[in-house]
Amino acid sequence: MEWKIVHIGETDSTNHWLKEHGEGEMVVVADYQTAGRGCGTNTWESERGKNLLFSALIHPNQIPASHQFHISMAVSVAISEALEQYIGDVSIKWPNDIYWRNGKICGILIEQTLKGTTIKESIIGVGLNVNQRIFRSDAPNPVSLWQITALETDRDALLSDILSRLRQLLAEDVRSRYMARLYRRSGFHPYTDAGGAFMARIADVRADGRLVLADDEGRERIYAFKEVQFII
Repeated sequence: MEWKIVHIGETDSTNHWLKEHGEGEMVVVADYQTAGRGCGTNTWESERGKNLLFSALIHPNQIPASHQFHISMAVSVAISEALEQYIGDVSIKWPNDIYWRNGKICGILIEQTLKGTTIKESIIGVGLNVNQRIFRSDAPNPVSLWQITALETDRDALLSDILSRLRQLLAEDVRSRYMARLYRRSGFHPYTDAGGAFMARIADVRADGRLVLADDEGRERIYAFKEVQFII
């Protein structure tokens, strides 16, 4: 896989740009997004020219649609391992947010197009806080590399490292590396779902991406994305 990398000054969102202009294995990098998106209705704050905002278009037709969560695992492992060249205490908050301690340093939005039992194409959107010094939105816990290290980071070098790792990891079994890096992987922690708050530990993440929790009363609880929240 060889990436065709396109740099643009501004767009509404890099995922949307790729939907309109993407071809082959392409990466679009923007200095600024006017409507950067997270999952659902979430937005992504990013100061112009400070962070790493990019989307990658791939065609992973060798990955069955039933195992599409493999892409999410590969991307989150690639980013977390790249960040560990700069900082420690990096983890993956299920399903694919990248955390430094209890702060969110990176969000990932993956949009799949399926064809039968295979994945026709996948657009992987990434917002990674790199050199931003102050966050002004009401997001609860953003953090950037600069805030952690007090150093400017070369965004192009970081992007190159992430893409190199991603190319490799898409073809590998990354489950054990993903599980080992999970945020709050050990011990009991507070969560909340439609029934209220409870204490649980992470028991598993299934191949389809569902999170399996074991609560402090010994019951197994299984959740799809957005059905449970971490209390931080």
